[in-house]
Amino acid sequence: MPVSQETEDMDRVDMEHISKTFGGVHALEDVSFQVKPGEIHALVGENGAGKSTLMKILSGAVIRDSGDVYISGEKVHITNPKDGIDNGISVIYQEFALIGSLTVAENIFIDKLSDKGRLINWKKLRDRATEVLDSLGFGNIPVNKAASELSVAHQQVVEICKALARDCSVLILDEPTSVLANNEVEQLFSLLRALKQKGVSIVYISHRLEEIFKLADRITIMKDGRFVATCDAASIDKNQLVSMMIGRMLETYFPVRESNIGRTIFKVENIRRGTTVNDVSFEVHEGEVLGISGLIGSGRTETMRAIYGADKKDDGHVYMDGEPIRIKSPQNAVTHGIAMLPEDRKAHGVLLNMSIRSNITLTRLKAFTGAFSMINRKKETEYIEEMVDKLTIKANSIENNASSLSGGNQQKVAIAKLLASDCRVIILDEPTRGVDVGAKIEIYKIINSLVAQNYAVIMISSEMMEVIGMCDRVLVMREGGIVGELNKDELTEQNLINYSMGVGV
Repeated sequence: MPVSQETEDMDRVDMEHISKTFGGVHALEDVSFQVKPGEIHALVGENGAGKSTLMKILSGAVIRDSGDVYISGEKVHITNPKDGIDNGISVIYQEFALIGSLTVAENIFIDKLSDKGRLINWKKLRDRATEVLDSLGFGNIPVNKAASELSVAHQQVVEICKALARDCSVLILDEPTSVLANNEVEQLFSLLRALKQKGVSIVYISHRLEEIFKLADRITIMKDGRFVATCDAASIDKNQLVSMMIGRMLETYFPVRESNIGRTIFKVENIRRGTTVNDVSFEVHEGEVLGISGLIGSGRTETMRAIYGADKKDDGHVYMDGEPIRIKSPQNAVTHGIAMLPEDRKAHGVLLNMSIRSNITLTRLKAFTGAFSMINRKKETEYIEEMVDKLTIKANSIENNASSLSGGNQQKVAIAKLLASDCRVIILDEPTRGVDVGAKIEIYKIINSLVAQNYAVIMISSEMMEVIGMCDRVLVMREGGIVGELNKDELTEQNLINYSMGVGV
């Protein structure tokens, strides 16, 4: 129904008593959810709370078992994504749906490249695309450029323009800032506020609580497939929100740790790789969490990959316990006591189609292998169960595939695999990306337990509050080099922003 037919107090979206079962398990149970016209409505909850399933039902990607959906007061039957689009519902997922080889203009108007099947008027198409981009303040994006050549932030803008070209009145964003740098996040927020002023209803799914309080008008909390509450964002604080999400009070977001920093065990000098890593030197101590901060593209991950042997470095030296070591591959790194948790757990952290058992002991099979190269299953199982208990991995069976786990538990399996390698230096690249607040706290506790056992932890994170809350010392990177070093008492958002943006401190 067109927006103009709505009354002022009518909900744009009204989902009533929605239930959905998958294989006998209740994904959603009697959930109701409303969104007003021109509102930014945050939808939050731990992984498995039912947020994505509820939005898939609204968009038509999943069919509900029971319940009713109303758009602008009119009951609708959305049974497929086309129904969703026809009713003004558009979803932008973490993995964009752009066609990389097509231009920006072609992607924006992919559903209607021409009028009534006629030949495409390319000039008109480009002009229309420019008009849409201009209206959102992004007229600098070239409409003739291939989508694959754009930055991630600009690809996201094109996705939003594509939704608006479909006459979208309800825009759903799933973890939209997970791949954006801090300055790009602010650009996105400005864009979303502009869309709100135009009357677009925005459903914002995120695990980043600071973003929710900065952006949202109202917040709906879900837990275990059920509705918990809807609150005005201004009426609650972070502790209250977390308490409703995880069902217990949060005394502090970051678990308290007494630092007991020892001797230097790992050191790198003058690491170089192409134009992305420029003369990087640092050291890390026993019992220390060393943070690596900076904007996306600053060279954080590239530096760690070059050190770890995942990418070939052009120059530089690596030392363990004061002795020079040569690392030509990740296997070399593990041999020398260095392990790395990669940024993309699904691509490199866990083997989704292998069992939890196989994932955890993949790097340690020799420890369970006896005569005639036979694996001692009893000994292996005891070790795995100890790790599952130690890291509070929630799984029905260790024989289940890793794909059956929530994002937070997949991350814990990846960490378990890391610990099984018996390394002393642990590199964690975005260890809490895409996991819910409860899982984040558990991962923070794991990190604390590692440094308490004299591991040296290097943590890359894009979340400034995580860097401030977890790290003993932070190196800030910009344009491939280290531009600042901050001790614990110097860790503030302002200092991190100033260094990362190249502003004098």
